[in-house]
Amino acid sequence: MVQMSLDGYIGAKDGQLDWLIWNFGPEWKWDQVLQKTFIELTSTVDCILLSRKMAVEGFIGHWAKVADNPEDPQSAFAKKITDARKVVFTKTLHKSEWVNTMLAKGDLVTEVNSLKGQEGKDMVVYGGAGFASSLIRAGLIDELNLFVNPVALGDGKAIFQGLDNQLRLELLKAQSYDCGVTLLQYKIRE
Repeated sequence: MVQMSLDGYIGAKDGQLDWLIWNFGPEWKWDQVLQKTFIELTSTVDCILLSRKMAVEGFIGHWAKVADNPEDPQSAFAKKITDARKVVFTKTLHKSEWVNTMLAKGDLVTEVNSLKGQEGKDMVVYGGAGFASSLIRAGLIDELNLFVNPVALGDGKAIFQGLDNQLRLELLKAQSYDCGVTLLQYKIRE
């Protein structure tokens, strides 16, 4: 699951995210139907893959704090994030500092395929353009859930850069929401 601009960027060139309808801040600016859809999608997941950078920059701690506040409208989503097993891909960290989190220090393809072979629900990737790009290029992504914001950035951080071959997709769902976001769900075709 990733938010992106209409022209395919998940972050502005300078890293700013102020162009997002909802930038995971305290005010959940998505309409209630999209919020519900997002929570339902998250309910299908029991494992989250993260880059080291995303974990260190506070993803896990942020959502744990939100989950602890039942008054926060994002707490249902945050609770699912907090309860899910998290795997942080790193070459530099030596131990996990976070609850319910393990480190994956080996080869990306081997580690992800090992996780895919385990019992459980779906996995989701949160973790930045470079990490997502690596997983896409390695053929490790089965489905894309793209939350397209009504803005064009012209340049920025993309997840489809450096593809060796065309990435053929099958549209599973396209849904627009009152807040202006469109959800595009694609299956990766072989």
